[in-house]
Amino acid sequence: MSSPRRRIETDVMKLLMSDYEVTLVNDNMQEFYVRFHGPTDTPFTGGVWKVHVELPDQYPYKSPSIGFMNKIFHPNIDELSGSVCLDVINQTWSPMFDMINIFESFLPQLLRYPNPTDPLNGEAAAMLMREASGYENKVKGKFYSCDYPQYVIRFASKEAADAATDESSSDDDDSSIASLDDDDDDQIKMDL
Repeated sequence: MSSPRRRIETDVMKLLMSDYEVTLVNDNMQEFYVRFHGPTDTPFTGGVWKVHVELPDQYPYKSPSIGFMNKIFHPNIDELSGSVCLDVINQTWSPMFDMINIFESFLPQLLRYPNPTDPLNGEAAAMLMREASGYENKVKGKFYSCDYPQYVIRFASKEAADAATDESSSDDDDSSIASLDDDDDDQIKMDL
């Protein structure tokens, strides 16, 4: 059996050699960002997110921590913290999975098939169940109206993804996102 350190290096190297843009934090293979594109044929098509990944010392025996850094409107992703509610990452993680599985299968499947019955974002879940077309319009910003903040258009551009990881660019409220460690629930939410 290989050591966790070796497995971390192997999995991160596979990710670095893939088509994903990966940025290590302080040359540390246990913390990095991955540029993730919304899957085709979904309301998230055309969106670009910066996904923060932290690998615990016990990886792959313990699951990674995954969080979206720029805003996304989805029932199973917390809008403020970006944390992801996905059983395969949170409860049923297996050492057989690797980082490529997360970005090629798990996250695209989550965006394709949201589960509104187990929400982290109650508003998105309720909207998806009540009015699926309204949910889809709010996600992708099909209409340029003040009724919907157009999440993909406003918050999931390449520039927004880049700004989400740059702490010095918090001048624009649309691109500043709470960090994964931020427990402050008193943040001002944008009027929907």
